[in-house]
Amino acid sequence: MSIITLTTDYGLKDHFVGALKGKILSQHEQAVIVDISHNVDQFNTSEATYIISNSFNSFPKGTVHIIGVDIELTSDNQHIAMEWNDHFFIAADNGILSMLIQKIKPQKIVAINIHDRLLPEATDMDVFVTVAVHIAKGGSLSVIGKEIKTIKDVTELQPVIASDLNSIKGYVVYIDHFGNAVTNISKKLFLDIAKGRPYEVNFKGKKVKSIFAKYSDIETTDNQSTTINGRNLAIFNEAGFLEIGIYKSNPKKTGSASSLLGLGYRDFVMINFNS
Repeated sequence: MSIITLTTDYGLKDHFVGALKGKILSQHEQAVIVDISHNVDQFNTSEATYIISNSFNSFPKGTVHIIGVDIELTSDNQHIAMEWNDHFFIAADNGILSMLIQKIKPQKIVAINIHDRLLPEATDMDVFVTVAVHIAKGGSLSVIGKEIKTIKDVTELQPVIASDLNSIKGYVVYIDHFGNAVTNISKKLFLDIAKGRPYEVNFKGKKVKSIFAKYSDIETTDNQSTTINGRNLAIFNEAGFLEIGIYKSNPKKTGSASSLLGLGYRDFVMINFNS
């Protein structure tokens, strides 16, 4: 079974996603196509990184992942294919895949060089489809590109640790379906710096003094008599990143962390430690 996943910023209003699937099936009728997300913010490589990093390992080894975000071929934005942890990733070299290689060394990376083998009117996504089908059918990376050893690192929105180790400044990198604001502060980083010290999480003039393992933990740890619905809170989500939310909020009816607290992409969140 050949599985090809799709992560794009195409949205679902237009014909692009359907046409993309049609192109894959025209070259490989037996392919199993799985949508991860088509609602990545346009050209938002940080959001694409978060989504693919936390979804790829749910699929079997050998799965091919097409990442269609900011893929226009330029002199600074080449197309790459990477074998990593027995999965295959096809993307532009724009930093999207750099988070993965911080954890495990890639098995092989190639700069795709088949562009002149396709029709003159072929799009960047046509290149990705051709490469994905080639890999899904068992083809070698060496056939579609020249091996490279390095790719671009993420150069923005990295957590900042104060020189005195008394604070971590992180940034919102993703707003989920519930309006919760996911930051790039990992649980591992927090534990490494906290070393058991008391702390406060500060955001948009608000603060909380506890980070829960899950949202419902607030029900067993909150001793106040007032209702806890609508209370600001922080958790380390299932991906291991600090997330700011509002307990049992409904984005469509009562609002969310994003709408009520004004938290959006690139906004900063501070964790301050007591010495």
